[in-house]
Amino acid sequence: MVLFVTVLLVSNIASSAKIVDWGVSIFGVPLAFDAGTILFPVSYIFGDVLTEVYGFKRSRRVIWAGFGCLTLAALVFAVVRALPGEAAWQGYAGQPAYDAILGGMSSGGIVLASLSAYLVGEFSNSVILARVKVITNGKWLWVRTISSTLIGEGFDSFIFILIASLFGVFPWELFGTLVLTNYIFKVSVEVLMTPATYAVVTFLKRAESEDYFDRHTRFNPFAL
Repeated sequence: MVLFVTVLLVSNIASSAKIVDWGVSIFGVPLAFDAGTILFPVSYIFGDVLTEVYGFKRSRRVIWAGFGCLTLAALVFAVVRALPGEAAWQGYAGQPAYDAILGGMSSGGIVLASLSAYLVGEFSNSVILARVKVITNGKWLWVRTISSTLIGEGFDSFIFILIASLFGVFPWELFGTLVLTNYIFKVSVEVLMTPATYAVVTFLKRAESEDYFDRHTRFNPFAL
């Protein structure tokens, strides 16, 4: 859970700070992406492992813990933004620099985008993985990790870029580029990390003597 929350916080700060351009295109669409995309897909791998080993209920607790910590981080950045800057700091950095780099994390735009996309994407990912696990009777882990990621990351990428663009965090001319690049990159990371996911899942199942099947689970994100 600590690693999951850390990944979530760092990726959101990086997303607010910089847009990266690889200098390559697919069908004329440049593969530029917000910097948080480098790390954020790892949170879905954690979600896969948690749901696969411990079940949806425990995964749901971790997802809500991440939601709470991200909300707290946004509040702190907002308070810092509102506080008066010291004279020397205003000279070498200044409020415009803070607003340009951390404005998304402190003004609500990227936070609302991230929280909305995070909840829809993570819960979609967990529900699909849990259901497919029951359907396949625990076989073919790669099928459920990849299929859940295809849907969860699809929701996440579209909602995140849409809301962030509506709030002016990202320019509209980059909307298609960012959605496409985010989605391709996140899904690719999940596929490439499949062997590592297998290793971690196998280790935890043996070490914890746990392999939960959500056969009678209520897939309600708000249930206790």
